[in-house]
Amino acid sequence: MPEAVIVSALRTPVGTAGKGTLRDTTAFDLAEHVVGAVARGLDPERIDDVILGEGLYGGGVLARHAALTAGLTSIPGQAVNRHCAAGLTAVAGAAATIRAGMDDLVIAGGVNSASTAPKSRFRIDGEWVEPWMPPTHPDRPDAPNTDMSITIGWNVAQRAGVSREEMDAWALRSHRNAVRAIDEGRFDAEVVPVETPHGLFSVDEHPRRDTSLEKLAALKPLHPEIEGFTITAGNACGGNDGAAALVVASESTAAAEGLPVLAVVRSWANVGVDPAETGLSPVKAVPKALARAGLGTADVDLFEINEAFASVAVAAVRLLGLDPDGVNVNGSGCSLGHPVAATGARMLVTLVHELRRRGGGIGVASMCAGGGMGSAMVVEVPAPLS
Repeated sequence: MPEAVIVSALRTPVGTAGKGTLRDTTAFDLAEHVVGAVARGLDPERIDDVILGEGLYGGGVLARHAALTAGLTSIPGQAVNRHCAAGLTAVAGAAATIRAGMDDLVIAGGVNSASTAPKSRFRIDGEWVEPWMPPTHPDRPDAPNTDMSITIGWNVAQRAGVSREEMDAWALRSHRNAVRAIDEGRFDAEVVPVETPHGLFSVDEHPRRDTSLEKLAALKPLHPEIEGFTITAGNACGGNDGAAALVVASESTAAAEGLPVLAVVRSWANVGVDPAETGLSPVKAVPKALARAGLGTADVDLFEINEAFASVAVAAVRLLGLDPDGVNVNGSGCSLGHPVAATGARMLVTLVHELRRRGGGIGVASMCAGGGMGSAMVVEVPAPLS
């Protein structure tokens, strides 16, 4: 079975939806930019496919659109939707077709523009409901399909015994890690600046330098009518725009084309859980993916566990027995933000580059996804040759 290796990994900076620098940059623009960036230097005739997650953008196969605008006319495209895990699933799909011997070189990732996403309407009982969003799962009082602060954030906090103080402390840590990563230039190798109507955008804008425990503690719960509710805007992810893409190749193609092997995709796993336990899905997905690679949590050097809510990461660390110092070392959803369909690919890009910066090792990216799903991927990053 051919090994699937990552030979390029890039992302745009992450913008704040609605008011940030990417507010007038469409998902099509973001896809064209990041796909064109990772394809640079590759022979278009050698690229077999482009696979992009586009979970909440309304369809249309952004991947094919990006292939055409990037000048890759002979390359088809595929749209992937696994909600928050769409970008990670796209990379898994690329690795699968390469390991099956069907393709040799695939561009995969995810794109999200919450700022410019189209609005839908739906007819219910003869009346048009607008705006309308396709539900992630059948609606239930304990797991409303339109309010993830309850379905994910609050439910995880209750089930794992995560306090408001723990969530706020984790959120503060996330912002500090992200700001430090920006200041130390840790993202320089992975970020491709975007020219926007508002100027060149080159630095993630969602992390807050001025936040503190006092400011986070002062924020009101999102549902004050629910006794003891502890989820706030501060310990939840943001609404964000961004894109990320990776080039996945067979090991033999990478060698023949002289492409650098940044990482080897060792395994991946997807799981389903009850929608009310969506935020606990990484606790199930991570061991499943590691077992498929013949590894355990003690073998992992770095984890990326998406902070859809701080409670998700805190619960995963607690229930999986992880060392928090090896989790989200450069920030995550609470700070960098959560550009939904792009986040899984963004996490993988950051994980690969951070492991290379540290001299190599094993990394795991994992996240929950709307509707009671979860995904995880295991990569091994060899020590850089130079």
